[in-house]
Amino acid sequence: MKLIEFINTFNTEEDCNKYFKGIRDEQGVTCKKCGCREHYWKSDKECYQCKKCGFRMSLKSGTIFESSKLSLRTWFIAIHLITSTKHTVSASELQRQLGMKRYQPVWEMLHKIRTMMGMRDDEYTLSGDVEVDEAFFSTECHAERKSEAKKRGSGSQYKTKVMVMVESEESQPTENGGKKKRTDGITKKVGRLKMKVMGDLKPETADKIIKGRVSQNSIVYSDATKTHKNFGEIFKKFVSYVIEPKAINKVLPWVHIAISNAKSLFTDTYHGMKGEFLQSYLDEFCYKFNRRYVEDIFVNVVRSCALYENGFSHRLYGTKPYEKKAVAA
Repeated sequence: MKLIEFINTFNTEEDCNKYFKGIRDEQGVTCKKCGCREHYWKSDKECYQCKKCGFRMSLKSGTIFESSKLSLRTWFIAIHLITSTKHTVSASELQRQLGMKRYQPVWEMLHKIRTMMGMRDDEYTLSGDVEVDEAFFSTECHAERKSEAKKRGSGSQYKTKVMVMVESEESQPTENGGKKKRTDGITKKVGRLKMKVMGDLKPETADKIIKGRVSQNSIVYSDATKTHKNFGEIFKKFVSYVIEPKAINKVLPWVHIAISNAKSLFTDTYHGMKGEFLQSYLDEFCYKFNRRYVEDIFVNVVRSCALYENGFSHRLYGTKPYEKKAVAA
């Protein structure tokens, strides 16, 4: 949605309420008290009333907008700024654009949207040929670990481990019988992407994360690391490589491109990220990547916001990702 189109469509709070009500009516409203899905709209109270038990629900009830003191138009502006470009927007920049005095409400709003994106992507699994590898993202050291001796490599307090899974298959021949050529020599076509924070590199941790997120009938490709040693028992076929740096583009091209793009995006946008919130930033990156060919992501995000009820606190204020018991997060 272009900026001028957004301004003309959502000029007032009333316009936003009317638009969101149309989405809720289309998707259906479920009564929180009795589970009935038949309601009628009370114009005088601006709420839904259950036809069975008479329980009333506001327009925002049952969505991520519930209990928020921010106007619906403020939420819509934030969603538009997030989805209007391939890049992202920081909470500080959004606070400046909205002219708001307090930073915390803006930060929480952004992370609610990002968490919703992750919940939406968790509903489907990857299939076909899937590339898998681990990445190490630079994050701020948690206060509880600053007293520890500084470590290097994968065990560093300033690195958060992330499992990256991406669909990758050979490009189909064109009408002329040839294949689309890329200047970088990559012959594979990329599909959907998932990134999940992991507590450690143990095989058991990797198994818990990848189960349910990648179909068991998939053919999984990865490097020869002990973290993936059990994949052969989980999936239809598992292929591991001892990869030389020059052969990365031929063996596991897209998983490394995704990692590189995510790191570049975060470095350009944020001064620093805490490890316990990294998953939310990854959720936004994956959500937008998986919908890169969708003409209007704004509509998709608003529709998803109506489907999820504040799934925010359980992730952001739950177990920290650096703790071993959070491996299945």
